[in-house]
Amino acid sequence: MKYYHIITYGCQMNVADSERMAHQLEEVGYVETADVDQADLIIINTCAVRENAEITTYGKIGELKKNKMKNPNLILAITGCMAQKNQADMFKKAPHIDIVLGTHNLKHINEMIEEVAHTKKHQINVDMDNTVFHELEAKPSGTFSAWVPINNGCNKFCTYCIVPHVRGREISRPLEAIVADVTKLGAQGYKEITLLGQNVNSYGLDFKDGTDFGTLVTALDHIPGVERIRYMTSHPQDMTKAMIDAMAASSNICHMMHLPLQSGSPEILRRMNRKYSLDWYKELVAYARDKMPDLVMTTDIIVGFPGENEEDFQMTLEALKEIRYDMVYSFIYSKRSGTPAAEFGDQVDEEVKRVRLQTLMDVQNEISYERNQPMEGQTFDIIVEGPSKRNEHMWFGRTDGNKMILFPEDPDLRVGDTVKAKVDKAQTWVLYGTIQK
Repeated sequence: MKYYHIITYGCQMNVADSERMAHQLEEVGYVETADVDQADLIIINTCAVRENAEITTYGKIGELKKNKMKNPNLILAITGCMAQKNQADMFKKAPHIDIVLGTHNLKHINEMIEEVAHTKKHQINVDMDNTVFHELEAKPSGTFSAWVPINNGCNKFCTYCIVPHVRGREISRPLEAIVADVTKLGAQGYKEITLLGQNVNSYGLDFKDGTDFGTLVTALDHIPGVERIRYMTSHPQDMTKAMIDAMAASSNICHMMHLPLQSGSPEILRRMNRKYSLDWYKELVAYARDKMPDLVMTTDIIVGFPGENEEDFQMTLEALKEIRYDMVYSFIYSKRSGTPAAEFGDQVDEEVKRVRLQTLMDVQNEISYERNQPMEGQTFDIIVEGPSKRNEHMWFGRTDGNKMILFPEDPDLRVGDTVKAKVDKAQTWVLYGTIQK
């Protein structure tokens, strides 16, 4: 019996890729183990979005050198975006790596493992083929939720982002294949599905036949067993009112929209190559909220982008105060080698970045609390996810809008149960409630 262990870094797309590799490995007899020291095969599925992600990965690769010394037959494979970006250089930095497998070649994992076992030589496959979306079955890691990729790649080329260079151009999965995948998962008991893509609302544009994300939302409506459909992530440039109409009409799409703004400054948006205006963005949000009054809005913001001055930053704060997101994922800009912004000359001082980030968080924390307060006394459907990491006697579930409600442990409940929870107390990040029976 041979054991495999997969370490996954980065985004949900990487999690989905790891699930697909796991299925392929088990088809040829590998058995999953949580003990890295027991593994005959270790795969690190990597992220390259930030420099720190690479540093973390190389640190882990270095740690695993001792495993190779203990077990000469151990195979170490590096997959994902960092493998695609650094390619053969990874062998130079860490010769004990056996396989470097790019983002478009997961279907070759078994044959590459076999080749290493026979030849004891390095194997690499980083070819990028954007002409076909490879259908690979997954081994879902969730109990009631599952990831379903719908497209891959990105055509936007934001000046700070490495994704188009490591995932390639946009390519969509056939609609019929997605519907079949979701239908199968629903029949297997997976009641919450998350549609994945670097830019989900560019789905279908490469088909050039009128198919788009709204078409997919409509096609996935009323699939038996599927209570909720989420999606991540979106780009404002490709979001349309017709897509919003499809979401509003759907019985299972969650009324939550993550729409990354990144900055409230027109000049910084231009330098980021984000091809929309703040006014257009606000009109889109207003339309979505009109169609779905219970909509939960979240966004991404980058502070300290090259050239951002105090006026630019204040524009971002004003945008937050006007749009009033439920939650903001905020980041300090950091250079990403291989992107245009890393070469910009007007980099912002690190201390200025930290001060701006804290200021932004203080503003948004107040807004988030104010957005949560009206939920007190209301009852929401949640799907039970299990005990809280901080207190095993407090369990939690999430609303349609992905807000976490903590409640006292109940012996009658099981993970995956859909129940009603009344919100007793709202806080900035979580809600406290009681289960209604």
